[in-house]
Amino acid sequence: MTAPATRTIAAASLALALQVEIACAPRHSAPSLPAALTADEFWRLSTEFSEPAGQFTHSENLVSNEELFAHTVHLLRPRGGAFIGVGPEQNFSYIARLEPAMAFIVDIRAENRHLHLLYKALFEMSSTRAEFVARLFSREIVSSRSVRASADDLFAAVAAASASNLLRDSTAHLVRQQLIGLHRLPLSTSDLGSIDRILGAFYLDGPQIHYGRSLAASPAGPSYRTLMTAKDARGVGRSYLASEKEFAFVKALQARNLIVPVIGDFSGSHALKAIGQYVRRAGSKISGFYGSNVQVYLNKQQMATFCGNLATLPSDARSSFIGSNGLQLLSVKLASCAATKSPR
Repeated sequence: MTAPATRTIAAASLALALQVEIACAPRHSAPSLPAALTADEFWRLSTEFSEPAGQFTHSENLVSNEELFAHTVHLLRPRGGAFIGVGPEQNFSYIARLEPAMAFIVDIRAENRHLHLLYKALFEMSSTRAEFVARLFSREIVSSRSVRASADDLFAAVAAASASNLLRDSTAHLVRQQLIGLHRLPLSTSDLGSIDRILGAFYLDGPQIHYGRSLAASPAGPSYRTLMTAKDARGVGRSYLASEKEFAFVKALQARNLIVPVIGDFSGSHALKAIGQYVRRAGSKISGFYGSNVQVYLNKQQMATFCGNLATLPSDARSSFIGSNGLQLLSVKLASCAATKSPR
């Protein structure tokens, strides 16, 4: 064999070896939010991001009271990224519309985390909206109702059904099996008792349950039924129970452990910053922040800290801030905070 031929074969062998090495080398993709979390990871994030629990004395806040939310939902578009919200079920309607890759529900009350753990179990256990609302309110309804049924039809069926002790007890047992037996979450006796009491409130009040149920002197406010059947200016239902599509999106996130409840104060020093750091490390942004009217309950110093916490979140020009009175860009919200500096 001639020397040139030998060099040609050697060069070809070297090229092949390099191709094999490149093909077998580990691929380092850009960081991203997880496609799913294990139950252990879910609980670790919920625990590590949390702060000491506080109190909210104005209401149990098992149900939101912002009836005009449907108009805000109409203005939103799917954005991906991460969502941060506060309080009870209204978050699900925003999540269904924004379609984030991951969501964090931050509330100062430990009871709100218990509420969202109950919701998590109910979403995972229910294949349709009809099954979900039957379990939530402990009412026996026909589970085979058309998947194309409107929210109005669905809640008319729930309202017409009688409360069932047997279904409540069965649901409570299945919720514990889901959270402790399947996910092995280290919930205390107190945690489980709180979850049972919340399920009991929905059982007792049914679809008429409302924000002010625990305050005798408080106005009733919109019922759960009213909220779930709320429509925008075009007459389109906008709640997470408006159709199977919205319900299915939230259910899928819950099944992948990607709606993480966190005990945290908007004016605290840890929860919001920790979530922001997590989302930033994943190379993502906050697509929507639902703050309700939390700022009404903050004094000047607390409001300054809240503004400072908002400023630390990774965002872009399209990130939204959702308040109780409507929608604005997060950048506009931050601009209104500009004159307020976080105390050192």
